[in-house]
Amino acid sequence: MNDATPLVEVRDLHVQYPGRDGPARAVDGVNLEVREGETLALVGESGCGKTTLARTIMGLRRPTSGEVRFRGEPLSYKRAGLREHRRRAQMIFQDPTGALNARQTLYEAVAEGIRIQGLKGDEEQIVAEALANAGMRPPESFFTRYPYEISGGQRQRVIIAGAMALDPDLLVADEPVSALDASVRGEILALMLRLVRQAGVSILVVTHDLGLAWNIADRVAVMYLGRIVEDAPAEQLLTAPQHPYTRALLSVVPETTHTEPQILRGETPDPTRIPSGCRFHPRCPLVESGEAARLGIEKQCTGEDPLFLPACHAVRSADEHEAYVHER
Repeated sequence: MNDATPLVEVRDLHVQYPGRDGPARAVDGVNLEVREGETLALVGESGCGKTTLARTIMGLRRPTSGEVRFRGEPLSYKRAGLREHRRRAQMIFQDPTGALNARQTLYEAVAEGIRIQGLKGDEEQIVAEALANAGMRPPESFFTRYPYEISGGQRQRVIIAGAMALDPDLLVADEPVSALDASVRGEILALMLRLVRQAGVSILVVTHDLGLAWNIADRVAVMYLGRIVEDAPAEQLLTAPQHPYTRALLSVVPETTHTEPQILRGETPDPTRIPSGCRFHPRCPLVESGEAARLGIEKQCTGEDPLFLPACHAVRSADEHEAYVHER
């Protein structure tokens, strides 16, 4: 893995949507990197902003402020710039049925991106190789078939084939197996990892499932209410989580937990009304149990916005924070 210039850099990114009660801060000051050849899992509950962040990295959404950089260069929102970016960065959506045109044959579905990007070479050979690499063999037998004639797992394989046919540098996979039967999820994940590792492609996997992250990720970033609250190598984060939100998410993953499940109260707050102080404090087990008060940090939790990672007042004292910044 190359630790020099990251493939993708997100710098102080803000994405807001207009709302009746004020702007919804879907992404609220995010800094994030995706490194060359890395599998990064972006984890959080529904409504935390992770899909908005992924779509902004793809150029499907313009940021309100901040920037996305690809190989050190700011993402261009001009037509030519976006066209080039969407060849280098491909997205795999949650629902393979909705992502495929029911009126297109599978051949046309895979060939569409090749034609849009004007890639040189034998189109039929490229399509056949892409389908074969995605496990659709013999590929010619699928050329004239339609999405309704194949299974959900096969439809996702066609989506992956279409993405990989463009030889991208980055795959962004938004809940790529959540719409599939449990029996085929492992196969699709194994396929994605095999293809991206063979090609040296980086992958950003958006998921609510820390168990999935445990199995596939090199690094995990945990997102809550528009912010990254913890970002660390997968083994470190999943075996020694620092932020109480990460701990709560992990406590319900059978293969990672040795403690009682922590059931978080309520839903993720409305992004038009983000709480003051630590945005997690209204649901935080440390505040609810009185542990924050015992530690003498309850006023900090409710009144000061923690800006360092992991974004939790209980994790580090000021001296520990200074040492942490030096280490990073």
